[in-house]
Amino acid sequence: MNVLVYSAAWCRDCREAKRFLQTHNIPHTEIDIETTPGAADEVVAHVGKRAIPQFVIDGRWVQPYRPGAGFLHKEMAELFGVTSR
Repeated sequence: MNVLVYSAAWCRDCREAKRFLQTHNIPHTEIDIETTPGAADEVVAHVGKRAIPQFVIDGRWVQPYRPGAGFLHKEMAELFGVTSR
């Protein structure tokens, strides 16, 4: 499974998303939209706005959080086939 994480250092939900992946030993590549040229444009092109974090799992874009609700632990655990903690 190839997992990309579009994020930024200042983003609280991004930190939670990366912590989830690390806790479950899910290999991933982080793409910081602030330091990677074109990364923010890539997010906008796929989701219509500059909304992070975003997971790209084997080419499929997934928003792992809900605005106002935070990171979707249960849904992401089911998606990755891991136990939610």
